[in-house]
Amino acid sequence: MKPTIYDVAKKAGVSITTVSKVINNTGSISEKTRKKVLKVMEEMDYYPSGIAAALTVKKTYTIGALLPDISNPFFAEMAKSLENSAREHGYSIIFCSTDYLIEREKEYLDLLFKKQIDGLIIAIEPTDSDMIQKLQKKHLPHLLLSVDNPVLRTSIVSTDDRLGGYLAGNYLLEKGHREVSVIYEDNRSSSRYRLKGFMEAFENANLNVNKNLIIPSKSKMEEAREAARIILKREKKPTALFATTDLIATVFINEARKLNIAVPDGISVIGYDNTIYAELCEPGLTTIAQPVTDLATYAIRMLLETMEKPDLPKAKILLTPKLLERESVKDIN
Repeated sequence: MKPTIYDVAKKAGVSITTVSKVINNTGSISEKTRKKVLKVMEEMDYYPSGIAAALTVKKTYTIGALLPDISNPFFAEMAKSLENSAREHGYSIIFCSTDYLIEREKEYLDLLFKKQIDGLIIAIEPTDSDMIQKLQKKHLPHLLLSVDNPVLRTSIVSTDDRLGGYLAGNYLLEKGHREVSVIYEDNRSSSRYRLKGFMEAFENANLNVNKNLIIPSKSKMEEAREAARIILKREKKPTALFATTDLIATVFINEARKLNIAVPDGISVIGYDNTIYAELCEPGLTTIAQPVTDLATYAIRMLLETMEKPDLPKAKILLTPKLLERESVKDIN
C-alpha cells in the first residue's frame, strides 16, 4: 500500500505540518529535523502528490504542449528541444499530439486543465472558437510556436517562413529552374507563408508559378504520396519541386524512384525544416533549415516570463532560416 504523509509523520515522530513544511521547503524547521524527515521519506519511498503540492505553492512546474503530429520529425525534434529547455528551468512537459483533429484538441486541452499546468505551448492551428474562448477564459499563460494565428492574441515564437520560402524560390531560380511545382500544407499558416515567399521570388524575377502545379497536402505519408503522384504522372513534368516540409520532400523522392525518375537528374527537390529525414535521404536533401533548438529555448523562456508577469505586452519573435545545400538540386543553366 502506498505510504501517506501521515505514515511519514508517524515514523519520523513529527507532526503532519512539519512534514508538509519539509516537502514545500517553507517555515522554520531545524536542519536536523529536515534531514530526519527526508530520510524517512526516502526509506518509505514516499513521493508527495503533485496536485497537493500545487495547492500549497500554486504551481505544478508542468507545461502543456499541443503538437499537430509527433510522428513528423520536425515536431519530434521540437519536442525533444522543448523538454531539454524546460528541464533546465525545473519544469516538465506533457506533450499532446492532436493528429490535426479538432475533437482531439478539445479533449487534450481539457486534460491539460485537469493536470493544472502552469502554461501552454500551442503548435497547432487553433481554429476552433470554443477552444479559443475556453483558453482565454481560464487566463492560462500560453503562446504560439511555429504558427501565427491572428484570432488568438498571444505571443508568438516562429521562423520567418516567408523569408524561408523566398530563399527556396531564389535558389531554384539561380540554378536555372523556371518550370517548378510546390506541395504545401494548406492547413498551416507557416506553410502558406512559405508558399507566399516562394511565389514572391518568382514574381521579382518577372516569372509566374503554374497554379496547376501547386498541390495542397498535409505533412502525412499517404497524402504526400497522392500529391507526389499528381505531379510525377504529368506528361510535362516540372524541372524542380519545392516541398514545404522535409517529410513531403522525402516522400516525393521515394515516389519518383518508383517511377525510375532520378533526383536530381530527372527532377530537383528542395525541402524545408532540415530534419533527420534531410540527412538520411538519398540523395541528401537540400532544405531550408529551421533553428529548432533556438525556437524551443525562446518559447520556454518567453512562456516562463509570461507566467511570472501576466501583464507583459505580447511579443513576436521571428528567427532567421537558412538554406542548407546538399545534392538534391541540379544546376540546369
